[in-house]
Amino acid sequence: MSAPAVQTPQQREEVLTIWERSRPGRRAFTAPGAGVPERPIDELLPARLRREAPAELPEVSEPEIVRHYNRLSKRNFDLDTGFYPLGSCTMKHNPKLHERVAALPGHARLHPLQHPRRAQGALELMWRLERALAEVAGLPHVSLQPSAGSHGELAGVLLTRAYHADRGDERTTVLTPDTAHGTNPATVTMAGYEVVKVGTAPDGGVDLDDLRRKADERTACLMLTNPNTLGLFDPNIEEIARIVHDAGATLYYDGANLNAIMGVTRPGDMGFDIVHFNLHKSFTQPHGGGGPGAGPIAVSDRIEPYLMVPRVVRREDGDGGAEYDLDADRPKSIGRLRGFQGNYGVFVRSYAYIRSLGAEGLREASEVAVLNANYLLALLRRPGVGEHLPPAFGERCMHEFVLSGAPMKRELGIRTVDLAKRLLDFGYHPPTVYFPLLVEEALLVEPTETETRETLEAFADAVAAILAEAAEDPEVARNAPYTTPARRLDEAAAARNPVVRQPLPA
Repeated sequence: MSAPAVQTPQQREEVLTIWERSRPGRRAFTAPGAGVPERPIDELLPARLRREAPAELPEVSEPEIVRHYNRLSKRNFDLDTGFYPLGSCTMKHNPKLHERVAALPGHARLHPLQHPRRAQGALELMWRLERALAEVAGLPHVSLQPSAGSHGELAGVLLTRAYHADRGDERTTVLTPDTAHGTNPATVTMAGYEVVKVGTAPDGGVDLDDLRRKADERTACLMLTNPNTLGLFDPNIEEIARIVHDAGATLYYDGANLNAIMGVTRPGDMGFDIVHFNLHKSFTQPHGGGGPGAGPIAVSDRIEPYLMVPRVVRREDGDGGAEYDLDADRPKSIGRLRGFQGNYGVFVRSYAYIRSLGAEGLREASEVAVLNANYLLALLRRPGVGEHLPPAFGERCMHEFVLSGAPMKRELGIRTVDLAKRLLDFGYHPPTVYFPLLVEEALLVEPTETETRETLEAFADAVAAILAEAAEDPEVARNAPYTTPARRLDEAAAARNPVVRQPLPA
């Protein structure tokens, strides 16, 4: 199969920034007069807050703005475009109904400084979401305040620090598996601890002997996710919890991989003390280009005194009803981690999802996520594929799985990145590549519960076609993609010489 020789219309189109489209004097909108007496600007703002020169903003007409950003949006690949099997990211369908619910005026127009007495509905929703997440986690206390998964991680480690400090226990290290997400060691460092890596056993779980050697009086916490980033549930989780607790440390659960167990089993029942959720992964909050997000955190009774403030509380009113308030009177709290109480629109979407599915629906979502992953894994075991992309660990998985492209590289002459780029030409976003790091030429795949059988079969067919193509001519994949708006980038040059700022037009 030969590579396409003709550029696509998007490739031929000159890509301009909004600055390059700017022309002096063009306006999209001119505000009418205020109708009130003007006051000198120096009476309204002190000199230190005023610009010395007008802001340099692009000057374009309204049609130019609309067309420019419409064209840019059509160059993107997103969940409404096609299958997005990024492992450890859970790119699944976000119901459009939830967007409409979050946009209702009572939600969208609520000011974050609204007095609690005039925001009872919002506070009740937040309280009920906390109760639902507490049930999912198997831990009784929840704070919605963290803004993202990494923020929830930081909260968990800071809570651990406060717990040990309150007991007068000086601890210096945090244990993380060598399969951990990169945010784990970053979080540990930000919290002032030293990272100690724990090895992986041949079956893909935690190396218990290595854990026993490293869990000691210096250990503050073990950060773990179960299933892990290899897509495997660790059958030794109760023993792991015992080892960690015997050392006087806490056990923290990275909720990124909650999608396989939600409604089936609970981290709190496994022995975890702290759990953070990724609402954009498990509870259908859109990823949103980096935000807004939410990373709520659930904790056990012994960690509860240190939770962030303010806390949403429910009080009986004496007439059979209840009122809701924000309570900041928590002397042992680690304080605030952000302004206000979190991203309320995110809470609305996630609460709508939980209420829509109910307990049985949440369990079914987990079961189908596991079923889809194992079905796709089986499809990729077919002759012509399985020998080139074998599973890194075992023949079964939870909601995601890891393949190794090492045989593909040796036998067909293409790397994991080449396969990923060629998938774009077939209309599929690539899976996660080169993570986890301990797997050579890793390919981490998560199909999620929202994809159909037909989609999974078509994806497996595409992988098979690319490998068959590479057997005849590996150069096709090595130079892919061909049909995307932009061709393959020189990633090494981009890393060494990043262009982070465009000069303004003269």
